[in-house]
Amino acid sequence: MPSSPLFAERDTLTVSALNRAVAALLARALPSVRVAGEIGNLTRAASGHWYFTLKDETAQVRCVMFRGRNALVDFAPREGDAVEVRASAGLYEPRGEFQLTVESMQRAGRGRLFEEFLRLQARLAAEGLFDEARKRPLPRLPRAIGIVTSLQAAALRDVATALARRAPYARLIVYPVPVQGEGAGDRIAAMLATAGSRREVEVLLLVRGGGSIEDLWAFNEEVVARAIRACPLPVVVGVGHESDFTIADFAADLRAPTPTAAAELAAPERGALQATLAAAVRGLRRQARIALQRWQQRLDYALRVVQRPRLPLAAPRVRIDALRERLRAALRLRSTRRAAAVAELRLRLRQRPPDAERAAAALAALATRLAAAARQQSGERRERLWRARQALAHLDPTAVLQRGYALVTDSAGAIVADADRLRCGDAVTLHLARGGAQARIERVLAPKPDAAQGR
Repeated sequence: MPSSPLFAERDTLTVSALNRAVAALLARALPSVRVAGEIGNLTRAASGHWYFTLKDETAQVRCVMFRGRNALVDFAPREGDAVEVRASAGLYEPRGEFQLTVESMQRAGRGRLFEEFLRLQARLAAEGLFDEARKRPLPRLPRAIGIVTSLQAAALRDVATALARRAPYARLIVYPVPVQGEGAGDRIAAMLATAGSRREVEVLLLVRGGGSIEDLWAFNEEVVARAIRACPLPVVVGVGHESDFTIADFAADLRAPTPTAAAELAAPERGALQATLAAAVRGLRRQARIALQRWQQRLDYALRVVQRPRLPLAAPRVRIDALRERLRAALRLRSTRRAAAVAELRLRLRQRPPDAERAAAALAALATRLAAAARQQSGERRERLWRARQALAHLDPTAVLQRGYALVTDSAGAIVADADRLRCGDAVTLHLARGGAQARIERVLAPKPDAAQGR
C-alpha cells in the first residue's frame, strides 16, 4: 500500500476511516467545480431535497441538491434537461459513493433526449399522424379489454384492480411485453399488431407506470406511434404520471394521465350503467302505462259503440289480487318498522330517566302519527281497490248476459260476431246468464245497414 500523508503504511484502516479520508481528499482537491450534463432519474424527496444523476454520452455521476439551495433555482428542472451546476465533489460515507453536492443550477439547453422527442413529435404531426380526425371512438360497453404491458409492472395490477371494481362485466386479456430497455419499442409495436390481428378484444390499453425519460423512451419511438395508428382496435395510452407526455400519447385514440385513469376511460362504471338502465326501465314503464291507458279508452269507446260482450279478462283480477297482497305486505312492513321505532324509543326512555317525560310525549305523538298514517294509507289502498273492482265489473261480460243477451260460439269454441261466418245447418252454442243451449242455424240474416256502418 503506498504511503499517505494521512496514514502510515503499517496502519490498518476501518471502512469508515477510509471513507472519511477519501472524502477529505476530495473536498480539498475539488472544493468547487462547474459541471455540465443532462438530468436523469430526478427524485424530489418529501424532505425537499433533490436527488438526480448528471450524465453525458459516456458517464454519469450522482448528485444531491439540498432544499435550502434548490429553493433558489428559477425553473423547475425535468429529466432530460441540459443544465450547468456548481458543486463540490465528495463521498457519501455511509455507502462509499462518489457524489456532487450541488450549490447552484442553471439551464444549458433542453437535453439530447428531449430535443429528439421534439423533433419526432414535429415530424409525425406534420404527417398528420396525430390528427383528431384519425382518432377512433371507444366502444360504449366493451365485453373484452386488452392490456398491453409487462407482467411485472405495477400498472398491470392497478388496471386489473380498477376494472375488477368498475367493470366486472368485461373480460380481460393481457398481452405481455417489455416496457423498457433495448428493443422494447419494437416488441411493443409487434404486440399491438398481434392483438389487432387476433380481434379478441374491443379496446386496447397500453400502460406503464412512471419513470425517468430513459425508462419511458420506448413509448417515444416512431415504430410504436405508427403501430398504434395501424392497429385496427382503438388504443388508450396511460403511461407514467399526469405530467408525463410521450409520442404514444399523441398517437393514441385517447390519452389517459395514469394507467388507472386509462381503465376508467375504457369501461363505464357498473353503478352508472345500472342507474341508466333503471332510468330506462322507468321510462318504458311510464310509456307502457300511458299506452295502456290510451288503449283502455279506445276499448271503452268500442264497447259502447258495438254493445257486445267480451271474453272474461283474467289479467285485471290477477292485478287486483297482486295489489291486495302488496297492500297487506306494505302495511305489515310499516307496522314492523313503527314497532321497532317505538321499541327503540322505549329503550332510550329507560336509559335516560331525566328525559322520561319528554320522551313519553314524543312516543305518544309518534304513536298518534303512526295510527293516523296507517288509517290514511289503509283508506287510500281500500279506495284504489274499490275503483279497481268497479273497473273490472264494467268489463264483466256476465253483466251484459243478465240483461238478456246471449254469447254465440261456433263448433270450435270461437265467438261468432259476424253473420257472414255462419251457414245453414251450422251447430252453435248459446251462452246465457244461467246455463246455455245447443242450436243449429236454419237461416242466415243479412246485417242491418246501420249495424254494418257501426262496424
